[in-house]
Parts: sequence; structure tokens; C-alpha cells
Amino acid sequence: MNQATFGQLTNGVTLMRADFSDHAFERHSHDCFALGATTYGIQRFRCKGRQYDSRPGDLVLFNPDDDHDGCRGTADGFRYTMWYVPADFVASCVDGNRYFAKPHATDRQLADTFGALSASLAQAPAESLRVETLMRAFLGTMLARHGERPQPQSDPDSGPSRTATLARVKDYIRTYYAHDITVSDLANVAGLSRAHLTRAFTAAYHMPPHVYLNAVRIAQAQALIRRGTPLAAVALECGFADQSHLTRRFKGSVGVTPSVWQKMQRVASLTS
Repeated sequence: MNQATFGQLTNGVTLMRADFSDHAFERHSHDCFALGATTYGIQRFRCKGRQYDSRPGDLVLFNPDDDHDGCRGTADGFRYTMWYVPADFVASCVDGNRYFAKPHATDRQLADTFGALSASLAQAPAESLRVETLMRAFLGTMLARHGERPQPQSDPDSGPSRTATLARVKDYIRTYYAHDITVSDLANVAGLSRAHLTRAFTAAYHMPPHVYLNAVRIAQAQALIRRGTPLAAVALECGFADQSHLTRRFKGSVGVTPSVWQKMQRVASLTS
């Protein structure tokens, strides 16, 4: 059995509870922070070239644009609870920018607190002040314990000029995500060879350009689905070949199909 439920908390934060027996996430990323706790089984994933096994009592901590996949570590499957938190909300919870130091941590106390808090907040989504206050306090504690401040790049080929160049590539992808973008297109934007562009982008953002493009498309698809756009139109507006293509990429990144996710959003809006 593979199932997931979603709910809206406050300030754009989404709560997800998932129970997967055999679902496997393809390599993907999010434009927000994704933090949560494994509650059953082994949640196996790779992030930044390293494999992790998350067990009950462990935390999963992804920064924006951290590429990762996910699957069961045993035949028993796995369950977890996750928050998807906009970066600007996280930044407002701490003094200065902070990011998670590692994508996996064993911290049973915080994992238990996270589970209890998630259950409590899901029961009273209309209490915005309470929800936001408790979330801010928890995020502050989480980042104080498992976060770090951004470190300056040590790669001599990643100075201000290269950073600005690759930022233009990301801007291009965010602008033209609905088009059939090629490596040559991005190389021309960056003024680099195709091979150099892919290497530089992957080194800077820990994912190749096509993974970032898919993340942008999925985020745009979710925004359109929330507005009630028909799924066939969502597929075309977001650069997917057809609705079937959207479904494959969406489920590979989110864990459920667009139609299931759409129904969950309708239920969440009625209960919030």
C-alpha cells in the first residue's frame, strides 16, 4: 500500500504524512526546506552522492535544492512525516541565514517532539497565531541544533563571476521551464561549453540541470493545480509532453499522482 496525505499549516507550510510499501522516489529536489522524521521502517535515500538509512527516531533534513531520491530499506516499507517550509519563513525564524548541516541526523528527542507537534497542528489548522508561534520555536531549535551558516566556497572556479553566471542559468530555467530546454541553450546563456556547464552547475547546486528543471516544473504544476487548472492544461503549461508525462514526473517527486494530490488539496481547503 502506498498512500500520502497533505495538509496546509500556515505561511505556506505543507504537512505530509506518507506510508509507502514499495514506492520509490526518483532523483528530485524542492525549492523549499523539507524536514521530517521517519516513524516506521527504514527510509533509504541518497543525497549529494551519499546513501543514508533513516530509522524511527531519525530526522531527514533537506535544504532548498538538495537533490535526493528515496525508497524502502527493507521489504516492510517505511512511514514518515514531513514539513515543506518556504525558505523565507525559515529565514525569519533565526538570526541570519542557516542551513541544515547534514541531510540525516539521529535525534530521538526532536523527532518525538516533531511528531507530537505535527499531530497537534494538524488538528487545529485554523489557529494561525498558535500554529505559527509553535512552528517558529521548533524551527529555531532545529536549526540551532542541526544547522550551520553558509560556508564560503573554496573552489577557485566558483568565485563571484561564476556564481553570477550559474545564477543566470537558474533564472533562465525558471523563466523558460515550459519550453524544451537543451544543454546547448544553457551553455549559451552561461558562455561555457556543454560539458563544462553541466559540471559547473552540478558542482554548485548538487544536481544536474535537468533535475532542477523538473523541480521547477513540479512546483509550477502544484501552483496551477491549487488554482483549479485542469491537469491536461497543467501538463502543457509546465513543459511536460502530456498528462501521462506529468503524472510520472509528479509521482516520482511528490509521492502521489497529480489527481490524488488535487483531491487532497480540495479536502485541505475545506477543513482549513
